[in-house]
Amino acid sequence: MFADRTNLTRRRFLGNFAFATGAVATGAGSWVIPAGWANAAEGPIKVGIATDLTGPIAYAGNADANVAKMVIKEINAAGGLLGRPLELYIEDTASNESVAVGNVRKLIQRDKVDMVLGGITSSMRNAIKDPIVARGKTLYIYPQLYEGKECTPHLFCTGPTPAQQCDEFIPWLIKNGGKKFALPSANYVWPHTLNVYARKVIEASGGEVVFEEYYPLDQVDFSSTVNRIISNKVDVVFNTVIPPGVGPFFKQLYEAGFLKNGGRLACVYYDENTLNINQASEIEGLASCLDYFKVLTKENPFDAKIQAAYEKDFPGNFLFAAGSAATGTYRGLKLWEAAVKEAGKIDRESVAAALDHAKIAEGPGGPAEMVPGKRHCKMKMYTAVAKGGNYEIVGRSDGLVDPKEC
Repeated sequence: MFADRTNLTRRRFLGNFAFATGAVATGAGSWVIPAGWANAAEGPIKVGIATDLTGPIAYAGNADANVAKMVIKEINAAGGLLGRPLELYIEDTASNESVAVGNVRKLIQRDKVDMVLGGITSSMRNAIKDPIVARGKTLYIYPQLYEGKECTPHLFCTGPTPAQQCDEFIPWLIKNGGKKFALPSANYVWPHTLNVYARKVIEASGGEVVFEEYYPLDQVDFSSTVNRIISNKVDVVFNTVIPPGVGPFFKQLYEAGFLKNGGRLACVYYDENTLNINQASEIEGLASCLDYFKVLTKENPFDAKIQAAYEKDFPGNFLFAAGSAATGTYRGLKLWEAAVKEAGKIDRESVAAALDHAKIAEGPGGPAEMVPGKRHCKMKMYTAVAKGGNYEIVGRSDGLVDPKEC
């Protein structure tokens, strides 16, 4: 979904990764973290993570891999699952679908993992789901916020959907921004599909879409778009432009006086990672709607516990943040753990049947539960506004929000 913010060379990454985790390299882009105890009657349960360790969105993929390491470590420290330790296998999808397909096949055919979690962009999910689910006959958990419409059997989604990000957020934007919306967008599947949903909610809530435009992913000059926004007196810019374009776009809007004249920026993938793309003043008041913001640690002891554990084990620039799928990775692994415990076995059909209605009492941002028969997840949602380079919560759902998918 996003482009390069973390310029790690492969050599530096591999050195840091091996040093930080004790992982064992098993080939280019392949890592295994041993179970740590081998006295179980049966062998380890094998968990596969396929994510962008290198490439344009490595900052997100590394955070997701880190979360998996953290959760697997916790489960093993508590005695594993079904009396068996968990062993973590990690493959680099490298922000490249052709590379990813080959690496995911290694998880299935060579490592024989019992479950695969990962993929960030929708194009990546679409590329690897068939090798995992159809050909590989393996359970797949997709952790990222996305455009919806994914209803493949044995594929479970644990990130927010358009209904969860728009149904309460857009009415808030109309009340706290105005009725005239512009939808500037990157030209790929997520913005196109999300905008269809967003437009319906905008219009049903009494708002108006002044224009909806799509740009190449690498576009950085938005002067004509900025002129249209200013001349049409747009109130809310509901943005789905992504890096590298989003930084220049927001800067150009700021310089044209959009914020000074009362305009509101909105972007549903903006989290703590992306706050730093622009100077704080250039995005002051930007509103986002996600399942977790770090500021929640001030009020929720469980969020504080997760955040502190992550930052202790993985200090640095790979942040635990919702827009990068880290929260969906945590949620997915804990729901899967609950399903395995209920099933009492690890085969795909048994675990999928239990995962269909799995619940967790605590997770990032609050409890979560799968919607039976839908393979999507109910969760709490929060609206936050950027102020001085940090987020402030300004709205929250009353309870768990239905994904309204499948």
